[in-house]
Parts: sequence; C-alpha cells; structure tokens
Amino acid sequence: MISIEKLTQSHWQEVAVIFKEGIQTKNATFRTQVPSREEWNASHYQHSRFIAVEVNEVVGWCAIAPVSTRFEYRGVAEVSVYVKQGVVGKGIGSLLMEAVIKSSEENGIWTLYSSLFPENEASVNLHLKYGFRKIGYREKIAQLDGVWRDTVLYERRSKKQYLL
Repeated sequence: MISIEKLTQSHWQEVAVIFKEGIQTKNATFRTQVPSREEWNASHYQHSRFIAVEVNEVVGWCAIAPVSTRFEYRGVAEVSVYVKQGVVGKGIGSLLMEAVIKSSEENGIWTLYSSLFPENEASVNLHLKYGFRKIGYREKIAQLDGVWRDTVLYERRSKKQYLL
C-alpha cells in the first residue's frame, strides 16, 4: 500500500537520495548535485509538497516552484516529480501527480509547467496522462556534462482556477 503524505523537513534526507538518483540518470534534470535543504526549501512553494510512502519508506516526492517573482505570474508553477529507482511502474508518479495537481489548484495555481528531456519517456507519458500539453521545444538549451541537450515544454491549465 502506497500512501501520499505531506513532505516535511524531516523527510529531506530521503528526498535528497531520490533526487540524487534522478540526477544520476542524466535524464531528469540539468543539475549535477543535490541542492542543500535550505536552497531547495527557499525555491519551492511551502504548499503542494508530497512524498509517497510504501512500508515506511519514502519512494517518491513531488513539489512545485514559482516560475517568476512577478505578481502577474503568481499562479504559474513548475512541477517536479521524482520516483525512487527500483519502484518505477507501480503508479507512484501518478499518485504524486494527482496530489500535486489537487493541492496546486486549492492554492490558486492556474498553470503547471514542466521542462522535460524528450528521452525521459516515463515523465513525458506521466505529464500527458494528466492533461499536460506540449507547448514548445528548446533546442540545445543547456549543457549537461559538456553535451548540449534539448528540452520539451509542457503545461497544464487548471479548469478550476479559470472559473474563479
């Protein structure tokens, strides 16, 4: 049984391990090191942070970060979903995505955004499953280990927020 719980400071060590696994795949992020808890905490919203727990073990996490400090973009956030290696394919990403979408809408977010490596098919498929649409392609946007990489941009517009 997998449960979804709020991510708290006490989970950082386990979250960092999963983050590091994602970094090591070379298909999850341009980052090459896990940020400090303080840096990560300061760059993400306090709401809409969750972990997936299976048999008392953190097996995934998700969170959203503002895309801009400008007031006009206050309802636009970048979403991150990471699942521990070895448990991929058990629906953990879906449970996390459902939780972060629901929470983001409850907290006034009208657009969720992701920049994904096109090679990360599992993440691309997860986003498409939850109503994200492809909005762009950035060719050779940045280097990872000296190799220029492309990213594909996806967004999900909240129908709930547009009713306000």
